[in-house]
Amino acid sequence: MSTAVLINLKARRGSESLARTVRAHLPDVPLAMTRSLDEAKAFVARLRSEASHPELILSGGGDGTAVSLLNEWDRDNIPTIGLVPLGTGNGWARSTGSPPFSQAIRRIARHRGRRPWPTRRFGLVEVDGVLSPWAGTGWDAEILADYQRIMRKLPHKAASWIGGFPTYMVSLFGVTVPRMSVSPRTNVRLYNTGSDALIIDASGKPVRVDDGGAGALLYEGPLGVCGCGTIDELGLGFKAFPFANARPGRMAARIYAATALEGSRYVRKLWRGEHPLPKDSQWLLDSCRMEFDRPVNFEIGGDVIGKRTSVEFKLARHKATLLDWTKLAA
Repeated sequence: MSTAVLINLKARRGSESLARTVRAHLPDVPLAMTRSLDEAKAFVARLRSEASHPELILSGGGDGTAVSLLNEWDRDNIPTIGLVPLGTGNGWARSTGSPPFSQAIRRIARHRGRRPWPTRRFGLVEVDGVLSPWAGTGWDAEILADYQRIMRKLPHKAASWIGGFPTYMVSLFGVTVPRMSVSPRTNVRLYNTGSDALIIDASGKPVRVDDGGAGALLYEGPLGVCGCGTIDELGLGFKAFPFANARPGRMAARIYAATALEGSRYVRKLWRGEHPLPKDSQWLLDSCRMEFDRPVNFEIGGDVIGKRTSVEFKLARHKATLLDWTKLAA
């Protein structure tokens, strides 16, 4: 039962000392300690060149690390990925019940050779040819950009000691909200480009949209934050897509039209995924397009990739197979 381990040293809790834990419990597995995407790509290329691919790759980092790792494989031959939370948000890892790094390595060592790995299958959103559990824009992307800028200025040890959530709150209330409170609003058009659209009604039930077939304009107006996802949580416990699993074969699309200042008043309800909220619209779609009236910062799986004026989202044909830590004996 072959295994490989990748540790992102740029992740908030990534460090070379973690290699000792791996070597103590999994002395024979391929191990990469990476500081860049190019190094991660080189590691995957080496694994793919071998006669026997690993059945399981442990991804030590944040959601962005896992997304990068996922997209380096032949999509018809992606191995099982075990998410080990070393990043800041770790929303995808949390959804699989991932334990801290040292516990994860010990569990893997005990399980090797016993029986097949327990797994869960996750749908994926495809944007610009990239597979990810979610993607979007708005003040969440602005907060992330501000947050990453603050974290880069902090010494690595200080960033680890302070933690992601406090720094995220400083970014939100100290930088992003004040700036966006005086910035012009961005407007978006949401077009359905696939099967008949379903909208989440006030009771939380999916209902068919009248005249909501392919080509229908589902929304036109201001945005605070918007995007599509196949998992409910983006990290730090933030339930951004609470209806992501409400209907098989659909991804959740959401447009929250409040300003950053208005959103800060509802931050607790937003965080818990409560519904309904004022100025909030949520759909279940399999394909859509968002058009913006100005370039906006856009993020895929927790990484800001640049500015966009139009984005095509679709439910990917491929799924990710992730290790289900809740079914792996402690």
